Formats: sequence, C-alpha cells, structure tokens
Amino acid sequence: MINKSELVSGLRGGLVVSCQAYPGEPLREPEIMSRMAQAAVIGGAVAIRAQGLDDIKLIHQNVTVPQIGLWKVGVDGVFITPTLEHALAVIRAGAEIVAIDGTRRKRPDGLTVRQTIEAIHDQTDALVMADVGDLDDALASERAGADLVSSTLAGYTTSRPRTEGPDLELLAQLTANLRLPVFAEGRIRTPEHARVCLEAGAHAVVVGTAITHPTTITRWFTDALTR
Repeated sequence: MINKSELVSGLRGGLVVSCQAYPGEPLREPEIMSRMAQAAVIGGAVAIRAQGLDDIKLIHQNVTVPQIGLWKVGVDGVFITPTLEHALAVIRAGAEIVAIDGTRRKRPDGLTVRQTIEAIHDQTDALVMADVGDLDDALASERAGADLVSSTLAGYTTSRPRTEGPDLELLAQLTANLRLPVFAEGRIRTPEHARVCLEAGAHAVVVGTAITHPTTITRWFTDALTR
C-alpha cells in the first residue's frame, strides 16, 4: 500500500529525472534507460519519470525511488497515457505515480479526465499526475481529482506559446491557483532554470532532455560552435 502523503512529501524540493529515449534512437532500450535511472539516483534524483511498460518494469526492479510512469501512444493530440487501460498497465508495470494527459481535449476511449482518474483511484492505490498545458487544464484536473499537476504540456498544445526555457508565467499561475503540488517540467535546460522553478513555488522539478538526451545536448554544443 502506497503512503501517498509520505510519497509526495518525499519529493518536495527535489529533482525528478525523466529517462526517456525517442523511437529509433540508439539509447531506446529498457536496459539503457534502467542504467540511466540508476545513475540519476546516484546523482540525487528523488524520483524517475519513465515511458513504456518495459522501461518502467526494469526501472522498478533496479531503483528504490518512486517512479512516475507514462505510456506514449503516437505524437499528436492526447498521446501521454491516453486511455484508462494504458494508465492501469503503467501502474501494473510498477509506477507509483501515473502521468496522464490532463488537458481538456477529447480522449481516445471517450472517458473524461474525471472518469479516468476516478477509475484509477478505485482500482489502484497509485497517484495520478495530470500533465497540463495551461491553467484551465490544471483547474479542471484538480476538480477531477488529480493528486499532482505538472506543466509538461506547456507550449505543446494550442493554448500557450512555446517559451525558450521553462514557462515561468504558467508556473506562477499554477502555484497561485492550485491546492495540489505543482511539478515544473518542460525546457528546463540548466541548474539555474531548475532553481528558478523551485523558487517560483514548484513542489519539485522534472528534467529530462538536459540530463538524459545526449543527442540534443550534443546539438546544443555543435550549434553554438557553428553560429
């Protein structure tokens, strides 16, 4: 049985490392993502965010910190754990927290966000993280019963422009208007970005690309050298 309050309080002020690789990349193997997660924990990560059942299962076996699991289906519209069945599978694979699309867009299985969250809570003891794109998404997710909210989709839906770094304006809106713990995620590329997000009121900070995606990190350097 998950002690939800202890789990959430244990993440406060910490770094969550997102260990994901894109399709077709050489690092897209569960064993590699598991080792990436283990390295992140050694570095001080308080939790891991991971995608795909095989990755989640192996990471669950090899790290002791909580895991935020998700299942990406496609790349457009509602693709982050888009249905209830995807969410339940992620939890069965070992995630203590399941991240779902928390926007107000129509879901593939026809369920509302509220129906999805209620079913997850009825059938499991996992927490639900709503990945949102704007304040209205977040408020709707809170009313629907989400346990946590993350700014993951800021700039990736049509409701807000995509900022160069983290969307600090949205983060300020979320922390000012929600009772739920707010996780900052999206384009957090430096330790300074992470610190600013925490100072803006984020419960915890999620960083992926800047830590676990060497192709992009390399491109940042090569682009700087060829300007």
